[in-house]
Amino acid sequence: MIWLRSRHRKIGRSDRLSFIIIHMGRKISVIIPNFNGSATIGRCLEAVFDSRYDDFEVIVVDDCSTDNSAEITGLFPCRLIRLDRHAGASRARNVGALSSSGEILFFMDADCVMQADTLAAVERAFTEHDRTIIGGTYTRLPHDDRFYSAFQSVFIHYSETRKEEPDYIASHAMVISPGIFRESGGFPEDFLPILEDVEFSHRLRRSGMKLRMDPSILVRHIFNFTLHKSLRNAFRKSLYWSMYSLKNRDLLADSGTASLELKTNVVSFAVMMLLLSLALISGKAVLSFPVPFILVFNILVNRHFFSAIYETKGMVFLVSSVLYYTLIYPFAVGAGSFMGISRFYLGSSGSRDIR
Repeated sequence: MIWLRSRHRKIGRSDRLSFIIIHMGRKISVIIPNFNGSATIGRCLEAVFDSRYDDFEVIVVDDCSTDNSAEITGLFPCRLIRLDRHAGASRARNVGALSSSGEILFFMDADCVMQADTLAAVERAFTEHDRTIIGGTYTRLPHDDRFYSAFQSVFIHYSETRKEEPDYIASHAMVISPGIFRESGGFPEDFLPILEDVEFSHRLRRSGMKLRMDPSILVRHIFNFTLHKSLRNAFRKSLYWSMYSLKNRDLLADSGTASLELKTNVVSFAVMMLLLSLALISGKAVLSFPVPFILVFNILVNRHFFSAIYETKGMVFLVSSVLYYTLIYPFAVGAGSFMGISRFYLGSSGSRDIR
């Protein structure tokens, strides 16, 4: 019999060897920021402690939650650190990292569900790639099987795994050594409400670090998206992404979820709406003739994304996703981008002081 944390089981020779190899791996510090995550933190921690990897610690940094998520966290054998003021996810991650004792830091979010082999994949990738910041991503299918959640999960999985050397590593599944993290100064704490992981990644890359995506490092996200939540998320991210990208002078870069494919989709939608509006106002139907060709061009540009959608859930999901992605989603992305560009050039909310 071999003790495997809180449960016993008999294992065969091959399993015994596998267990010994895993047990001899480096200690991993799993760092989870939490703010009012009572709806998800329990499932998140249950999954972490069901990991097949044996040598890890879990540090949850509570960012002054007003719900009972800290009490839920206390039910698990992890270290709970409570911040004395609400300071944001960056501060929570930095505090967790500085309080860690592992040889590997793995950042994830409180609304993500780790897979049983995630930490083993983390340790393997870390061993294979020295002085490299490694990223994982979401599973193609989310924890909740709703259309808008599934669309978002496939979209992020596809966008973040397109390139082996990505433009950034998302903090929902980030692997980094404690030494590099401390040398870097950590996540920016005086920054936009989101995208701190993008700024962190860009800063590390400028310092000479390599970024690498490993699709075997997966977490299942709990979205619970409705149409409203999906469009609100697209608007908000586009708003801040536009502000950051203008400051960074890479607005047209092919960057993760802000891909050239998505940007083509938004521009195509805007041109189609303009042509249809002009045709309606002027009464000249000829102005609308290019619309089908623009739509076909857009679909061709995004064909690899649509292929990933089809492979995930089949034809019905593909048709619904194509309609949503080409005719509804770009409205929210475009509106957010327009607002972000306006704020940047008008200097609203200190946008010119973005780090």
